[in-house]
Amino acid sequence: MISDYTALSKEISYALRHAPHEYGLTLDKQGWVPVEDLINVLKKREKYSDLTLQDITDMIQASPKKRHQFVGNQIRALYGHSTEEKIKKDSIQPPDILYHGTAHKFLKNILEQGLISKDRQYVHLSQDKETAITVGKRRDNSPAVLRIDALTAWKESIKFYHGNETIWLADEIPAKYITVT
Repeated sequence: MISDYTALSKEISYALRHAPHEYGLTLDKQGWVPVEDLINVLKKREKYSDLTLQDITDMIQASPKKRHQFVGNQIRALYGHSTEEKIKKDSIQPPDILYHGTAHKFLKNILEQGLISKDRQYVHLSQDKETAITVGKRRDNSPAVLRIDALTAWKESIKFYHGNETIWLADEIPAKYITVT
């Protein structure tokens, strides 16, 4: 039985979001991979030699960030991909307002050019300010929080995708939908 679910979650996230090729995994167009394939490649590492399906199920249930989805015999990362082939998602109507936390040094560019995905497949947005602040603190101790007029953007053909309970995704957010809170 695996006891460090945080380390396991990070390893699986890396494998499914950024480097499936390093693990000999092939993601389908929605980012799914057979869970048995994932278990088998992880078991080759001493740290995970005793890994079971129950460990993965427990890890997903214990995770407060809900980064992974497990359905039938398939598993995928819900968001955060940087793989070359874009993971296809179904566009759905977002909440009226979403948020994005960022370092102050990026504000000028964002307010001029909007939010673009850069090295990720999608722009990550938060349903609440607290999550946006937490995300923004990765690069700035006192991050700026951007307010996204998501419903107006949606009505004007900007596509949004559901990441998990608190994370939303978009291909891009033009500057006209962004204000600093």
